[in-house]
Amino acid sequence: MNDTPPDHLSIDPSSPFFDQAALQRGVGIRFKGVERRDVEEYSMSEGWIRVALGKKVDRNGRPLTIKLTGPVEAYFENAAPAQDDADA
Repeated sequence: MNDTPPDHLSIDPSSPFFDQAALQRGVGIRFKGVERRDVEEYSMSEGWIRVALGKKVDRNGRPLTIKLTGPVEAYFENAAPAQDDADA
């Protein structure tokens, strides 16, 4: 795994953009120059994030989200795990 987070990432396991390995490393989001901790999904290339809309949920119990547009920067909060050459 490299030190660049995915371009599009979601915390919902049913989403095709869900990536457990990236989420375990911790992905930080800077949206319009401000650190955000409430991001449900983001796309850096398209320039948007999805955040929960308070405590409201849909009929299936998933949080309602709102899409905010603007410059998105993503970074890993933790360093990549070292790879061992034990196979050699």
